[in-house]
Amino acid sequence: MSKRVIIAGGGTGGHIFPAIAIANALRKIDEKIEILFVGAKGKMEMEKVPQAGYKIEGLDIAGFNRSSLIKNIGLPYKLAKSFLMVRSIVKRFKPDAVIGVGGYSSFPVLRVAQAKRIPTFIHESNSFAGKSNMMLGKKATKIFTGTDGMEKFFPKEKIMVTGNPVRKAITEALVSRKEGIEFFSLEESKTTVLVVGGSLGAKSINEAIDKGLDELLVAGLQIIWQTGKPYAEKGKQRAAGKQGVWVNEFITQMEYAYAAADIVVARAGAMTVAELCVAKKPVLFVPYPFAAEDHQTVNAMALIKKNAALMVKDTEAKQKLVFMTIELAKDKGKQEELETNISKLAITDADVKVAEEILKLI
Repeated sequence: MSKRVIIAGGGTGGHIFPAIAIANALRKIDEKIEILFVGAKGKMEMEKVPQAGYKIEGLDIAGFNRSSLIKNIGLPYKLAKSFLMVRSIVKRFKPDAVIGVGGYSSFPVLRVAQAKRIPTFIHESNSFAGKSNMMLGKKATKIFTGTDGMEKFFPKEKIMVTGNPVRKAITEALVSRKEGIEFFSLEESKTTVLVVGGSLGAKSINEAIDKGLDELLVAGLQIIWQTGKPYAEKGKQRAAGKQGVWVNEFITQMEYAYAAADIVVARAGAMTVAELCVAKKPVLFVPYPFAAEDHQTVNAMALIKKNAALMVKDTEAKQKLVFMTIELAKDKGKQEELETNISKLAITDADVKVAEEILKLI
């Protein structure tokens, strides 16, 4: 009998891409394995997972809204409804294991699986564990973490430090800088800055780039700018008619962007950090300050302590980001130093480690 596995979670690229990497690794080891994803309706996973060739079922669920309490009125109803949906999915699919990758859709799925004594696995990519993962960790079979020092969140004997699964398109990328530059119709002779605010964009980064765009261009730089959906129109209008700026809400082929980039400006989500270590790029982090327990700053600081990255506070991005980017672009020695140090932190086989361990235990 072929094994059947549910992978639950999503919400952002930081949850979806590692989930897909784990699914691909499972399928590579056992090609008969049946995999079903469960995500949240209306979220990014409903589009990205089918594109990767997997089936997904969407739950009608929302997370707790910290900024507007009135929006939480329907939450108990949605949660109850999603638990009923999950029970019927589990009953129908009969999984041998359930893997949670974070994001609020993973909670009901793992909760139901644990009640039915189905082996459950968690992948916690951040250096600060999410609340639902901490609650689920007590009954999980195994917990895979992106970093060490996670004993304060999970039972020590269940932890396995694997690193974060980076998509194969990036770990196995053979794209040259020339091909990357051509992909974005830019010039090979110029220093290229890749600006990414995570899969949903980043307001402070976008506003800083918007304000300082002319300065960056005058300094002889060219820009690949992923704005995220909310800022896409503004970004496109700002760059209209200017040479040396590529703007879009999302970059589908990130391996080309990393190949083209000489410097990266980015948020410090766990997956972005993992990808940049593999891509070996000098980076200026602008951590998202409202992430739970400010974990993006924790993620960035882990690299800063190893002299493997630079950082600008979100509140100072408008004043400092463009200036620091131009300074770094001028300083080839600093770029090389950051590149050398960040490349030492690369992990390229986390997906395989996770997949092998799961198949061993089910």
